[in-house]
Amino acid sequence: MTTLIDDRRVRARDASSARYFYLHMALACAATAFLGFAPTYWVPLAHRTLSTSPVIHFHGLLFFTWSLYFVLQTWLAASGRVVNHRSFGIVGVSLATAMVISGFFASVTSMKKAAALGQADAGIAFSIVPLSGIAFFAVVFALAIMNARRLEVHKRLMLLAAVSILDAAIARWFLTFLAPSGPPGPPPVPVTIAPAVVASILLVVAMVRDWRAEGRVHPVYITGTLALLAVKVLNWPVSETAAWHAFAGGILALAQ
Repeated sequence: MTTLIDDRRVRARDASSARYFYLHMALACAATAFLGFAPTYWVPLAHRTLSTSPVIHFHGLLFFTWSLYFVLQTWLAASGRVVNHRSFGIVGVSLATAMVISGFFASVTSMKKAAALGQADAGIAFSIVPLSGIAFFAVVFALAIMNARRLEVHKRLMLLAAVSILDAAIARWFLTFLAPSGPPGPPPVPVTIAPAVVASILLVVAMVRDWRAEGRVHPVYITGTLALLAVKVLNWPVSETAAWHAFAGGILALAQ
């Protein structure tokens, strides 16, 4: 009898831990986003030394709001408020849509800034990084919504979507402490691979949790992580092709 009670307590504790795992991951994503942009955005903004366009400010507001929204949704799910979690889902759809649109315009703004500095080709090449990133986020988020009733798939896709946009925040620390001094302008595309790998550590943590709790890693994590890293690596050769320069250059020409 005592053994049975102990087993039930262990299962209850494990179930509670599983429920709150995604909340902890959401908090980690939000902390990464905030701390990542601290040296180049939050600190200069607090000191009133930041000079950037309204498009970039709006873009940053939307993406940081997403971090807080993800925390709220995981907390609602973990605390058993499933009805509220589903009700707020429409807010997530609207927010994600706005993020995709703002991500596009922020990329165009960055290309225009690079062109004004006489680095149009570098700006066009680098534009593949934010554009492919927001496209990946949009696809994964859409898949998460399509699988909203398949809980095990939905929550993993949502975490994948959140992690997929963290490389921009992590890259700010690379640029702040590791970038060589020189004229301002877009960085080389290859340097964006390392921040993506660092961001993927969160997905590795989730894989380890799956393995320990369920004895296997869910296919969403395996396929999603491989796809995410493949996009980041392929950005480099694709950014140097004439086809990409024609495509992104056309967008820039329309925006001028």
